[in-house]
Amino acid sequence: MTIPWAVSLSTSRFFPTSSAILRRQTSPCSATATMSTAGEQNFTSDPAHLDTIFKQKKALRLVVKRDLKSMDPTLRSEEDEAIQRIVMEAPWFKACKGLCAYISCSALREVDTSRILSHILSSHSEMRKKLFVPRVEDRNRNMRMLNISSTEDLIANSMNILEPASLDADGNEREDVLFANEPVDLLILPGLAFDKAGRRLGRGGGYYDTFLSRYQELAEKRNWKQPLKIALSYSVQIVDEGTIPLTPNDVLVDALVSPSGVIAISPAALEICQ
Repeated sequence: MTIPWAVSLSTSRFFPTSSAILRRQTSPCSATATMSTAGEQNFTSDPAHLDTIFKQKKALRLVVKRDLKSMDPTLRSEEDEAIQRIVMEAPWFKACKGLCAYISCSALREVDTSRILSHILSSHSEMRKKLFVPRVEDRNRNMRMLNISSTEDLIANSMNILEPASLDADGNEREDVLFANEPVDLLILPGLAFDKAGRRLGRGGGYYDTFLSRYQELAEKRNWKQPLKIALSYSVQIVDEGTIPLTPNDVLVDALVSPSGVIAISPAALEICQ
């Protein structure tokens, strides 16, 4: 089963050069910081300070986008294959019964998830994991994760990004993970840049951070175990710790999956490498 991808992407002016950001090679199941350590940064609501952070993030996004654009297609394909293989062979993926996962967009140069999603959707019904994928509702950071059972449930939105239709083939509302009766075990996340302290740089819309905060609150309210937040990353997207600035709304990830393996960060994620 093959899932098509398409999107339109605007161009931007670059500020810093890629040499301004040093990157490290990471080893499988390595961890150099914990979520609590990263979370100890003192935040401020001072508008001037926040404006500086937003400018730093914007500059970093431009650098990473350029590096992704210049990535050799063969290397990209090899890393896509390696990352997806690592995910599908991981015990935490095999054991999960329900998950949220993004639908990759090649034009955005996101790590491919087509094999992972096809694997889930082609599984026998009695063994199939319950899959929720994103649907952007508006420009105000509102994104829902809706249940799908087939690639035929997906349609292209106004930006040519595939997402689930709000209604199924029978005209019924699709199940929203925020209103589901059972928790999910795993969240597979995209991003532009990551570090080994769990910091994630998104594309600036705030959709994932808003969703993650809402789901964490829901899980806490219902006494559910928090799902593992796993981000998929090309090697060029992993930057030095401290390169990605944080704001109070940023949600840290538990682990990264890079071509070299799983980089566990939080205590919960460290267990999967034992």
